[in-house]
Amino acid sequence: MSWDDFVWFVIASSLCWIAGAVAALMQKGWKLPVLLTCGGILLFFLFILGMWISLERPPLRTMGETRLWYSFFLPVVGVITFVRWRYRWILSFSTLMAIVFCFINLLKPEIHNKTLMPALQSPWFAPHVIVYMFAYAVLGAAFVVAVYLLWKQKTVDSTSMEMCDNLVYVGEAFLTIGMLFGAIWAKEAWGHYWSWDPKETWAAATWLGYLIYIHYRSHHASRNTPALIILIFAFLLLQMCWFGINYLPAAQGNSIHVYNM
Repeated sequence: MSWDDFVWFVIASSLCWIAGAVAALMQKGWKLPVLLTCGGILLFFLFILGMWISLERPPLRTMGETRLWYSFFLPVVGVITFVRWRYRWILSFSTLMAIVFCFINLLKPEIHNKTLMPALQSPWFAPHVIVYMFAYAVLGAAFVVAVYLLWKQKTVDSTSMEMCDNLVYVGEAFLTIGMLFGAIWAKEAWGHYWSWDPKETWAAATWLGYLIYIHYRSHHASRNTPALIILIFAFLLLQMCWFGINYLPAAQGNSIHVYNM
């Protein structure tokens, strides 16, 4: 498997995801949308697995490789949300976001080779990044729901906010697990659990952002609009933590988390 094969897997997976989203919007029950979406997820995972085998390492080192996992987990979270709450539009949004990130990878392919610096050869590296990517996808779905609810103010009800809350609970839980894995990895690789590296600082800010949302909702359950704004702000912090940090002067040459420089 090589990166040149990526476009064909993107086309095949995208067609399945789009067909699943259309079937959901046309109210074709729930089984057909789920089967079509899961078919695309399986095809995309086969590419990731093929890259893992050909690279002889987890495809998690470069930004492009993490975008692979994000594109994979977005429809996973979308289909889980659809099955749980039957929001027909969620598959359309998760499909759109996944295709956008695939398109970015097509336009900006990064170097994918077998080289893996010693610090990344830790057994904690793969679970740390994979758990984080799943958390990012869940919180990405929460962001999409928040934007939709702000746009459709009249449709905001307890069920809609319950979906946001549950997505944030799951996302925050996986962020916490990912941070714990990262701390263990850091201790093994660099001799300390936490160093307030620029990446770690933004990771803490992101974690606190979602914690603020949870606490606000627990004390102001009827005030939906401020809660949704907090949720959107927390997602912006997440974007800075994920890839925005690579463009900050503070991280250039100083961050131990910038591996593809």
